Amino acid sequence: MGRRDRIRARPRALVHVHISEVIMEATLSHEKLDAYQVAVQFLAWSTHLVRSLPRGHAALADQLRRASLSIPLSIAEAVGKTAGPDRARYFAYARGSSLECAAILDACNVLGLIDKDASSPGKQLLVRLASMLSKLCR
Repeated sequence: MGRRDRIRARPRALVHVHISEVIMEATLSHEKLDAYQVAVQFLAWSTHLVRSLPRGHAALADQLRRASLSIPLSIAEAVGKTAGPDRARYFAYARGSSLECAAILDACNVLGLIDKDASSPGKQLLVRLASMLSKLCR
């Protein structure tokens, strides 16, 4: 891939989406978790990244789209479980999806689809998220 063909995907600066902007109704228990709020922020950020990826990388874009969506959904499902082991399993699923997203960002860097600087805000969110989810898995 030549330098001219390389798209330096720069999603908008870190998209700060506070959960109160997304949800207008009564707050549910999962919406109060910081991990859920960070997951929604990453989902918003990754959506901008997916839209900026060059043609020919639909599989990679689809994988990132599905993995980033899986994180907040798994967190919400974990909170809905009453048994401790069930909750831990779903938090672990969310953690796995966050690590998968980090690997996808690494792959995008290696393939020259995005700059390391462009992926930095997303990686920062994922590091924070993985740390929170690791604690919730216990």
